[in-house]
Amino acid sequence: MDAQIIAFLILLPITLVFVYAGIHEFRRYKSEGKANYGLVFDEESGTTHVSGIAEDEDPFDPDDFDPNDYNDPELKTDTDERKS
Repeated sequence: MDAQIIAFLILLPITLVFVYAGIHEFRRYKSEGKANYGLVFDEESGTTHVSGIAEDEDPFDPDDFDPNDYNDPELKTDTDERKS
């Protein structure tokens, strides 16, 4: 096989994913308008992910994050339960 064919076969799936994502985002933009993306914090798992944020919500600010406030039921002690 030629090197060009191998490179084409490697890049084809990546290109298709980007084209699909672009079409999907364009269709969303046409139906819903401009989106506001930002970090969203999931308190149950203690993780963040990028997601669409509503106009009235504030995005997650990593500088304001305190790991001691993480709500993990397995790590919760009796003193934590009395505070709640």
